[in-house]
Amino acid sequence: MATTLKKFVLPLLILVLSFVCTNAHHPLKMCKFDQIYQLGDSISDTGNLIREFPIGASTPFGRLPYGEAFSRGYIGDGTLPNNSTGRCSNGFLMIDYIAMAAGLPTLPPYKDVEANFRHGVNFAVAGSTALPSEVLAAKHIFCPVTNSSLNVQLDWMSKHFNSTCLNHRDCVEKLENALFMVGEIGGNDYNYAIFQGKTMDELRSMVPEVVEANMDGVRRSISFGATRVVVPGNFPIGCLPIYQTAFQTNISSTYDENHCLKPLNEFAMYHNEQLQQAIDKLKQENPNAIIVYGDYYNAYQSLLQFATSHGFETEKACCGLGGKYNFNLTRMCGAPDVPVCPDPHRYMSWDGVHLTEKGYRIMADWLLHNFFTKLNCHF
Repeated sequence: MATTLKKFVLPLLILVLSFVCTNAHHPLKMCKFDQIYQLGDSISDTGNLIREFPIGASTPFGRLPYGEAFSRGYIGDGTLPNNSTGRCSNGFLMIDYIAMAAGLPTLPPYKDVEANFRHGVNFAVAGSTALPSEVLAAKHIFCPVTNSSLNVQLDWMSKHFNSTCLNHRDCVEKLENALFMVGEIGGNDYNYAIFQGKTMDELRSMVPEVVEANMDGVRRSISFGATRVVVPGNFPIGCLPIYQTAFQTNISSTYDENHCLKPLNEFAMYHNEQLQQAIDKLKQENPNAIIVYGDYYNAYQSLLQFATSHGFETEKACCGLGGKYNFNLTRMCGAPDVPVCPDPHRYMSWDGVHLTEKGYRIMADWLLHNFFTKLNCHF
């Protein structure tokens, strides 16, 4: 009976929340946020990587089919002539839906020199890491996309506030009603390590450093004047086509009931547990700041349940080619002659690594409901 209720009530709840998220009276507006600042990687980059020289402009994220949903009617801030925005999806990301729920415009990328930063800035860079590239290099882990790690993004943030605030007191007053999103960041540290041959034990040994880098991001945000900070955890990475393809096996015990790889999901849970413990400690050290864990892991699991019950494609990438999961690491989305599914709104995964706009919207709805009450907004 409980399983049946869960199967039908949860999707209904998500649909209701989905309506609320796009409604003009979303409760997040009660927080009266007037600015949002985002640090992170490709889960939240709205156009920084594609503006980096020399690699950024050559990545697929700055051209179709990435951002193809924008060619069907919406032209956002910073949209390029071909309707792409630099987002690693076919359309909006979770941070876009969070901003809209707060009644704010979508966040412009820091690298867009013509952008209006009145309502916040997005410092996230696709491919970025929590640990500096030189720290990873010492572990024989190399960053193939960008060196704009979390510490670089924090330096950008410092530079931004130094140019927009008269002094520290002025910054504190200006940021009184700002929301800071520190992450998700750190997933790429593990991604690069895994695909460069590191063992699970070596990955686990990295977790304290990655978590501490996240906490440093929170501390520095608070030092600027942040009073409300959300710190997202990692996805259940064993459910992503990129990993399911790379570690595909005939050993049934390796998979859970959702056909996700259990060892990788257990690692993601380990990271998230360590992150939550660090957040709890940081809360004690900063009683005047509200620090909230962003539960991306369970938000994704809820998306998976919703997609399964509604007949969505849960395993294959929409934009991709080959194999059980429609994914090939050597011919990824955006490469010549790699096809795109005709109905991305029926898919969870966009390119085997990132979600579709629809997937991100459902996750954002779940997250907004989950952390809204924890932000202690006054009605």
